Amino acid sequence: MLENVEMGATLVLGAGLVGRVMAIDMAIDPGRTVTVVDVDAGRLEACNGIDRLTPVQEDCSDPAVLARLCSDHTLVLGALPSRFSLDAMKTVITSGRSYCDISFMPQDARVHHDLAVQHGVTVVFDCGVAPGISNLLAGVAAASLQPCRSITIRVGGLPVERDGVWDYKAPFSPYDVIEEYLRPARLVRDGHEVVRDALSESVQIDFPPVGQLEAFNTDGLRSLVDTLDVPDMTEQTIRYPGYRDKVALLRNSGLLDDTPVDVGGVMVSPRALTCGKLFPLWTYAPGEADLTIMRVEATGERDGQPATITWDLYDEYDPDSGFLSMARTTGFPATIIARCIESGMLNEPGVHPPEHLASTQGLVEHVFEALARRGVTYSCTEA
Repeated sequence: MLENVEMGATLVLGAGLVGRVMAIDMAIDPGRTVTVVDVDAGRLEACNGIDRLTPVQEDCSDPAVLARLCSDHTLVLGALPSRFSLDAMKTVITSGRSYCDISFMPQDARVHHDLAVQHGVTVVFDCGVAPGISNLLAGVAAASLQPCRSITIRVGGLPVERDGVWDYKAPFSPYDVIEEYLRPARLVRDGHEVVRDALSESVQIDFPPVGQLEAFNTDGLRSLVDTLDVPDMTEQTIRYPGYRDKVALLRNSGLLDDTPVDVGGVMVSPRALTCGKLFPLWTYAPGEADLTIMRVEATGERDGQPATITWDLYDEYDPDSGFLSMARTTGFPATIIARCIESGMLNEPGVHPPEHLASTQGLVEHVFEALARRGVTYSCTEA
């Protein structure tokens, strides 16, 4: 019951690059109070001195700690590393709080659907840019084209300036970046789910104003594999040319394996060692600019005629706020959808993927208008 809890009291789990954007964005609402929680005091420093925002150093991967925090808040948003996310979701649900989460968790969050229904709370998972807005647009495409025959999603976050070594920086948990390159990619071909290796089927694409890029398979379709009746669906990650081959070499050499090996009598995880060397190279320096690009292309028929709908996103680092583009484009969808839950626009209990929201009256228009007010704009063309 929420009668004794101040309405508008919001809890954000995780104060990384995306979590802090979510917390700061929620704190702009008059009358709202926001608590952002992280085990790392250093990550909380960027949230000091902001009106209506309180940083708290706690370990919210501890169910008892998280349940206590939930009891003082009415709405919860999640930006934890993927390995903690499913258990955190369960604790939030059993605490009777609705939840909006961006985590790229390896499990299917819908395993908690019945629990959320039982507790009468609304949960939206994979609620970032991709997965997230990509799913929402896929839902729009599947409803707009009759039939919708294919959906292709390509997305990436990149540094504006290339360093000539990796040409890449990680705007969120680097461990989750590595996970993208290891987790088998589920695609849909001729109406059937198929599995391909991550990094496979590399293609060259041109994306103005960036230019020539490469894209390869990753496991980004997520729930779309079984929620939409579209016979061909693909999701790929975009990087600068040459990056994919470097990561594939690391993976194929065993340097991303997690099983410890004996090195001079010391058991060492190859992945931990590799990540320990890579992550400092993949960390954005203060003020360093990044960009986010995404293209969602759907083909099918409209009124019996062949039709193609294409949505494009091009977004850059915001020097005024200091927010990285990938943090903005990932965090803002979660804060917008969380407010939709809070307002009652989304009120169906259960655990929902973003594509299910496409049928909610007025929601798609509201989401893209709210993103545009925050400087994140999507273009749409139809042919």
